[in-house]
Amino acid sequence: MKILYAVQKTGNGHLARAQEIIPILKTFGEVDILASGNQSQISLPFEIKYNCKGISLVYNEKGEVSYWKTLLNNNYWTFVKDVFKLKPSKYDLIINDYEPISAWSSILKRGNIISLSHQSSLFFKETPKPKKTNLFGELILKLYAPCRKKYGFHFESYHEKIFTPIIREKVRNLKPQVTQGSYVVYLPSFSDAKIIKVLSKINAEWHIFSKYATCNYYLGNCNVYPINEEDFLFKLSYCEGVLCNAGFELPAEALYLKKKLLVIPIKKQIEQEYNAIALKKLGVLTTKRLDFSLIHIWTKSNIVINQNYTNDIESILKEIIEENITITAQTTDYHFA
Repeated sequence: MKILYAVQKTGNGHLARAQEIIPILKTFGEVDILASGNQSQISLPFEIKYNCKGISLVYNEKGEVSYWKTLLNNNYWTFVKDVFKLKPSKYDLIINDYEPISAWSSILKRGNIISLSHQSSLFFKETPKPKKTNLFGELILKLYAPCRKKYGFHFESYHEKIFTPIIREKVRNLKPQVTQGSYVVYLPSFSDAKIIKVLSKINAEWHIFSKYATCNYYLGNCNVYPINEEDFLFKLSYCEGVLCNAGFELPAEALYLKKKLLVIPIKKQIEQEYNAIALKKLGVLTTKRLDFSLIHIWTKSNIVINQNYTNDIESILKEIIEENITITAQTTDYHFA
């Protein structure tokens, strides 16, 4: 069986999940990898057959998604060429983690594709949603990487086809402790200067991981580091709490490690608005801005949410493959579900 695993490189969460999924997929058959996007600070330890620019969201200095900059800063002609160049028929199954090239190519060429992503979970009616949403953001969510068959990941299993988060092995292997007053910060939608301006006024030790930093530097109680997975996991293991955007993987890892959590959804990014609502229902503190007063109160609180995420990824992948492709035992013929 030949499988194409297509993954989005905007942000680090998709690639962190891919690190766990791809080795297991290789036990089911031959796996090629397509990766598109350009805003991830971690890499995959696997050969990438198709490395494409794709389409990436761009943020402004206020920490919001800028639709205008997103429109201007992507090469749509290259995207269209990549869509038509890909041959979905080469693969018995395409597993898509919110990746647009493989999704649109499969629509145009009738590829056997399923979506396995956090974004897919947002389409189920059972998933918590904000009362008011950005209509343009909703449209982007639906059209960015459309797939008919959807399986999702979320903070809770709201539907039989929504699974709880994949916690990567590197995080599961941590032996978490708590250093009182030590906090990890990952807010890539904000500039370092804006983060430091607020956090430097709060009596705590802040470990800020920045996509803008090229070396370590220290300003009072704010320690700023370039993105480095090993350093990040070390600080994550020993911190008291995590201050981050309302993405998916990092909040899930913080919950798994029993860390205090405060999230700030990126404005105009519909996925993060959904995540903030789901986290709020769990009891996680959320805010729409870098709020000095709220962050200060949070550092004095003892709110820790108890979530136990089991490692079910192998059984999940087996279930998905069995539902979407049948291999005849005596032959190498494949029958699409």
